[in-house]
Amino acid sequence: MKYRLAIFDLDGTVLNTLADLADAVNAALSTCDYPTRTEEQVRDFIGDGIKKLIERAVPTDTATQDIARVYAAFVAHYTAHCADKTAPYAGIVDMLRTLRAGGVKTAVLSNKADPATVALCNAYFEGLFDVVMGERESEGVPKKPAPDAVLAIMAQCGVTAADTVYIGDSDVDVKTAANAGISAISVTWGYRSVDLLLENGANVLASTPQKLQELILNA
Repeated sequence: MKYRLAIFDLDGTVLNTLADLADAVNAALSTCDYPTRTEEQVRDFIGDGIKKLIERAVPTDTATQDIARVYAAFVAHYTAHCADKTAPYAGIVDMLRTLRAGGVKTAVLSNKADPATVALCNAYFEGLFDVVMGERESEGVPKKPAPDAVLAIMAQCGVTAADTVYIGDSDVDVKTAANAGISAISVTWGYRSVDLLLENGANVLASTPQKLQELILNA
């Protein structure tokens, strides 16, 4: 077994959060009298944290103070409704249990705000991750694709780069793994197309949680 630690992205990788994110974006936009977005548009905006999500969702040239209003409205709505429609992708929970039974440590690293990341993992994956880390830029930890958080998780788990694989659904995740000097597996059921993943350097793809499990355990 090659990998001793598997670090997972959250949104689009282990949890399907799109509907709740889209609802929160549109509730915030409506509150601030801006046009709403389709779920497909919101899917394309996800991946670089909430601030970027809101910057992409508001109309072009929206003033900074107005973006801040939409951001605050989003946070308020999403905090109250982040688990209304969210659910793990089919097969994810069984895969995590199998990995852990096989001696693989598991972790989550997301660009979602840290409190929401922790809350969702506690709600859906209690006891299935050794480390859970969301966006902590206010604590001096750059968000993905910077490697800092990956390296911190590796140190906490006592593993080397050769022991570690990062699993995600986006180009940001591919770049995160490259920046940290670790292997990457890209899942194809998330929020980015296979073509986009390949264009950004993905070279190992998993189309199902079962295939992902095999790639991690049999590397």
